[in-house]
Amino acid sequence: MDQSTILIKQMSAGDTRALARAITIVENELEGASELLSSLDLENAAPIIGITGPPGAGKSTLISALITHLTSEGKKIAVIAVDPTSPFNFGSLLGDRLRMSEHFTNPKVFIRSLATRGSLGGLSAKAIEVSDVVRAAGFDLVIIETVGVGQSEVEIAGLADTTILVLVPESGDEIQALKSGIMEIADIYVINKSDRPGANTFIKNIQTLIHHREGTDWIPKIIKTVATKNEGAEELYNVILEHQQEKNTNSRKAFLYAEKVWRLIQRGRMKNINRIELQREIENEIENKKFQLYKFAKKFL
Repeated sequence: MDQSTILIKQMSAGDTRALARAITIVENELEGASELLSSLDLENAAPIIGITGPPGAGKSTLISALITHLTSEGKKIAVIAVDPTSPFNFGSLLGDRLRMSEHFTNPKVFIRSLATRGSLGGLSAKAIEVSDVVRAAGFDLVIIETVGVGQSEVEIAGLADTTILVLVPESGDEIQALKSGIMEIADIYVINKSDRPGANTFIKNIQTLIHHREGTDWIPKIIKTVATKNEGAEELYNVILEHQQEKNTNSRKAFLYAEKVWRLIQRGRMKNINRIELQREIENEIENKKFQLYKFAKKFL
């Protein structure tokens, strides 16, 4: 039996050390990473819930409330918290983990930070592979929390089975900026800290935006939560289940797989292209009066 098969059997049996080792192999492209990924059985793997939103919306606190509710029902939950890359050690910051610290010792919960490593948008370059490794490890739900960097986080919609946008009543001024991006792809809107003034007016504004959204057979739901008090977590999970049941179609699966394959191909083709070396080569051609943008680019296509 090869090492990939052994590792997959161990993590499928609930061995979190084996799961952590598998993630490290995949994230750092160590020996055996390709074989490991190719051996994953994703046919009945856990659904992915993407949770995104601006900084300060309380995403991590909301996830903590969801974990509390779900584990009380006996469910096993994995959380991948995508953190900005630390400039010191190329690892990831532990802020999200600290907010979920009450769940660290719970055997039904697995929490892992994943560094963006300079990736554009809110997701790590390795988010697809790492999330699939986790999905194959016997969890009931996999939650991905993205970095709150704004509109570029629309990429979560190409990874998650259900995309949740977390906002707060004070987010009103940000709606216009978000409108053409993440606002268009959220399946569920969570208005967190909904005990604050202006919450009901803000919800009416969101409802107006949803009403004008076209080309969708799912009408996005709006859920009010107060995550610090665990209020709204059960209702949110029920709506997640409703969305999963309604959108679990072959066309939806094909869309998600096409998005993932497209990104994997794109990243694979770019793997050996170094931007600094590109710049040097271009500088040489400019000095020698040989540079033409489209001829140069064609060499890599």
